[in-house]
Amino acid sequence: MVNCTTLCSVIAATLLVVLLLLLAVHFYLQYSFGVCKSKNKMHGKTVIITGCTSGIGRETAKDIARRGARLIMACRNLEAANKLKEELIKEFGNENIVTRKLDLSSFSSVREFAQQINREESRLDVLIHNAGTAEVFRKEVNEDGLEMTMATNHYGPFLLTHLLIDLLKLSKPSRIVVVASGLYFLARLNLNNPNPVTSFPAYLYYVSKYANIVFALELARRLEGSGVTANCLHPGLMNTGIWKKVPPPFSWGLSFLLKVFCKTVEQGAQTTIHLAVSSEVEGISGKYFSDCRTTTILIGIDTRLYIGIQTYHTVDVMYIVYETNLPDGIKDPSMGKKFWELSETIVKLQPSDPKI
Repeated sequence: MVNCTTLCSVIAATLLVVLLLLLAVHFYLQYSFGVCKSKNKMHGKTVIITGCTSGIGRETAKDIARRGARLIMACRNLEAANKLKEELIKEFGNENIVTRKLDLSSFSSVREFAQQINREESRLDVLIHNAGTAEVFRKEVNEDGLEMTMATNHYGPFLLTHLLIDLLKLSKPSRIVVVASGLYFLARLNLNNPNPVTSFPAYLYYVSKYANIVFALELARRLEGSGVTANCLHPGLMNTGIWKKVPPPFSWGLSFLLKVFCKTVEQGAQTTIHLAVSSEVEGISGKYFSDCRTTTILIGIDTRLYIGIQTYHTVDVMYIVYETNLPDGIKDPSMGKKFWELSETIVKLQPSDPKI
């Protein structure tokens, strides 16, 4: 019969092994996270970032401001945006930072914002679709009758891209960066139900991320030869605040996992920054990035296996980009075309609106 002392020793040893394994995984992940190494300045360039008062959007805004760009922070909460603006001006001395009201869940707000930008700005070099929301249990519909997560994460950015595309083309070479997620693999895009108001809210976050990738790839196809590139990315798992609506006790376990295994927001912003500023991706379009490189997600696991090597020549410098593939379904041009046309109908594009 095992005595109490022996049992306690076994339990303690087991816990120690588990702890050491957790630490090993943690440090391995920290070592393997990608970092944007570009030193490029952004003086004379204009960058729009949506949803940048917290999380990776905030870190992206800090980096862009540091590089000297004209930074337009498009946010729902103007009070928080103005506070961040003052912090950035004080820290980096960049006075060319403005805040603009934008609620991506509202098509009227998107149109008002786009009209203001087209009226006030002479150029737009980078459009970063960063803003996002995630509901877990609560079902919510916006003023246009659309499910809130899909409206904010896909349909709003889709409409905004159309309304700003002419300014982007005038500023070529220019870039569109779409923040997606590797969690897309948990969902499928149902073209027969593009406004899934009855679906489980938590599932719709994954659907919206799937939609982000389909949108970015189709956008790249349509913009080929225009001087405007479009890429999407997986920032990695992190505690950005997007899961703040998760109720206890689920939030406790989620918070622990995020802190131990996941990226900080600074690390999570690196791929967004890379796609916005790096010369390495000049002219590259229609790709999916993670950790500052094109990557593949198979059954939701980043294999870090690279299939083939493709060389790009930009600015008289040769860069090696490791080229891999997304699952065939998400890259299907026919799906991209159908979903694009459905999205045009849902956002109610007008005959006078720019077409892509």
